[in-house]
Amino acid sequence: MMFEFLQAHQLDIMQALSGVCGLIAVLLFMTKALSVRRRRNIILMQFAAMFLLIFDRMAYMYSGTLSRTGYIMVRFSNLMVFFLTPAIVLIFNLYLIDLLTDEGGLEEAPRRLRLVTILAVVAMFLAVIAHFTGLYYTFDVFNMYHRAPGFIICYIIPIVGPVIQFSVVINYRRRFSRIIFISLILFLVVPVIAAIIQVFAYGISITNMMMVLVSVMLYVFAYFDINDAVNRAHEIELEHLKRDTNAMKHLFDQMATSFIGALEERDPYSKGHSGRVADYAVKVAKSTGMTEKECEEVYYAALLHDIGKITLSDEILLKGDDLSDEEKDTFKGKQLAGARILEQISEYPTLSYGARYVKERYDGTGYPQGLKGEDIPKIARVVAVADAYDRMIARDSYNDPLPPPIIREEFITGAGTRFDPVYAQAILRLIDVNAFGNLYEDNAHTEEGYTSELTCGTYRDNISRGILIEETTTVTEFKVDKPDETVTFSAPSLIVFDSYDARVHRTARSIGAYNYKEYGELWFDGRYVCTEARNMEVEAEGNEDAGDAETADSAYRITTVRSGDHLRIRLEGPTHRVEAVIALTNGSSWAYVGITGENCHIHDVTVDKTRDRIGDGEIGRISDEVSYIDRIESDLPNIQINGTRSASTAGVPVRDGLKLAFHTMSLPMANLVWQCPYIILFTSEDGKVNGPGYRELAFVKLNGEDNGSNEYAQNNFVMKRDEEFAGWDEWKRLNKQGLECEVDFLCRGKKITFTTSNFGISIQNTTTPADIQDRIYVALSGDEVALTDIRVIV
Repeated sequence: MMFEFLQAHQLDIMQALSGVCGLIAVLLFMTKALSVRRRRNIILMQFAAMFLLIFDRMAYMYSGTLSRTGYIMVRFSNLMVFFLTPAIVLIFNLYLIDLLTDEGGLEEAPRRLRLVTILAVVAMFLAVIAHFTGLYYTFDVFNMYHRAPGFIICYIIPIVGPVIQFSVVINYRRRFSRIIFISLILFLVVPVIAAIIQVFAYGISITNMMMVLVSVMLYVFAYFDINDAVNRAHEIELEHLKRDTNAMKHLFDQMATSFIGALEERDPYSKGHSGRVADYAVKVAKSTGMTEKECEEVYYAALLHDIGKITLSDEILLKGDDLSDEEKDTFKGKQLAGARILEQISEYPTLSYGARYVKERYDGTGYPQGLKGEDIPKIARVVAVADAYDRMIARDSYNDPLPPPIIREEFITGAGTRFDPVYAQAILRLIDVNAFGNLYEDNAHTEEGYTSELTCGTYRDNISRGILIEETTTVTEFKVDKPDETVTFSAPSLIVFDSYDARVHRTARSIGAYNYKEYGELWFDGRYVCTEARNMEVEAEGNEDAGDAETADSAYRITTVRSGDHLRIRLEGPTHRVEAVIALTNGSSWAYVGITGENCHIHDVTVDKTRDRIGDGEIGRISDEVSYIDRIESDLPNIQINGTRSASTAGVPVRDGLKLAFHTMSLPMANLVWQCPYIILFTSEDGKVNGPGYRELAFVKLNGEDNGSNEYAQNNFVMKRDEEFAGWDEWKRLNKQGLECEVDFLCRGKKITFTTSNFGISIQNTTTPADIQDRIYVALSGDEVALTDIRVIV
């Protein structure tokens, strides 16, 4: 069938292929992508292939035509066909030699190819001789073409030549690209196979058509190769450019860091400040979805935001906050001075934003230009929260570091006034997950970093970091030595206290800043002092195993545990066993023990949290329980929440039109804005918070904080302050007085929207669960708040 098709349509196929060859030859004249010799050889190949098919087609067309034109055209066409066939082999040979010597790197062409050149020229000469001698073909009286006895000779060169060329291509295959290698193999193999078939398929010019077809493919593959080469060159260029860019960035980073480091050497309190601010700023930028380029701009703007300090004298720089009005103006001028320095780097126009605008405030009351809201560049708004955070946690020449709760408070109350609310909320979330790794590093809620050794001279001149008293037993052991045998009195003791940073504070300023409260003091001989505890009962008995106190074993043990608002502390020393029960001011307070003493060396301190819980009622009450929920109960039991989410209501199934109404009152000891009610949207098997299969979908505090989206749900949270909002201090005061609160629910498909408004803070949150098939519940919780008269209205 194939032969019949080719025989019926070969003239049309020849005409199409010859046209393609001519078009390619014309295009090659205009192309600049190929080398001159390579382009010349392919052009010759295309013209040879085009004329080969033209004359082959004419030979078929005029065959059997008895006119004078037919007589001439049959003979001339056959001459050109037999002449151009080895000519194509010759041209391909030149193309191959060029590839090997020009692009392949050979100094000279292989001898085998020179032999093919000679054979091809001989074959072309024989084609002319055969035309006049009848060696290859003859014509009868009807002007019809017939093979002569020597016809097989004309196929020797078209077969032998490619075979030799094939051996060369295989031998030097590593010097060709993959695409060029494939094109060469096709050019050599396909015509040979066609020539073999041609011997048995008389009347069809399979060899010539295949030779022309692979000639066309030679051009196509050459362009593929060029495209690959261009792409490779482009990739290499991009790689070089990227490497050069990275090298320049690395150099710039080193220079900027070194310069800032040298600048910060002038002010020991600010050492490392710029680098930390840059790191914090990038984390904030990433958490809010900024691009890699934007994060890079944020980093360098933050790193260089304090460069204007170079213009300040040491007198002003190190003077602290006791500056005259004129000196304050000079100090503020460092922002513009830094911006002018950085604006000289024209390649990085955003570099100066941190220096110029970091002291602008979101409400427009900042300096140097008093910009407001989004008129402040986004980069500067990010740098502003990072700069403020580092100044809050670090000790400098102006201030002591702020305690963690106060830092949170600063960003909550400063959102929308001092800071962009988006970035204030972002840094709050990073703080809550300890993404910066430093805010809670000195907090006694962790077991790391307890004091292992201290030397005490006068009483309370050295006090350990506090050891948290929990609802599971903690055992602390240590040894005591007298530092000097001439000392007449030497004894360790304990301080029971509460503070934000688990440290004992002495000055009025730090006592207020860290919310320090001292409950009392205990000695290992049974003496005690009760200060702010509601009550303290201490029992002491002599240690029957004790010998002379002067020679007794120096080992001491403290065992602590709490139950609600009561503590039990057992002390065991060389001479006495002591048990103290302490009633705290309320159940929401933390409690720590700090180890101190007088004229003693305390060492080998170990803290073991056994996780053993005591039974209910094991600590006898010495004061009545303080309750703020002795009010009317409605659909759900009243709850008093003494610590963050320490209690919550039962879950209420969420449905369209649901309303939760309740009375809320922040406890008297609450002094932070987030000590208010919380709304929790969740699923669990038993409808309880933290029950089996618990999944939290949304978490919202009524002061306007939320935990954002998570793997279980997408949350769209909006908080607004209206004209009723009178400031955070008033908001906290009103919450302590108590208020009636309502939360309304709207369900549309999978989306659950709840809204509430309290003292000028309006909240709307829309939750879209990812793939939750279980029933969705809502529960109320909070921090240091009493929730009463809880009504479920449907």
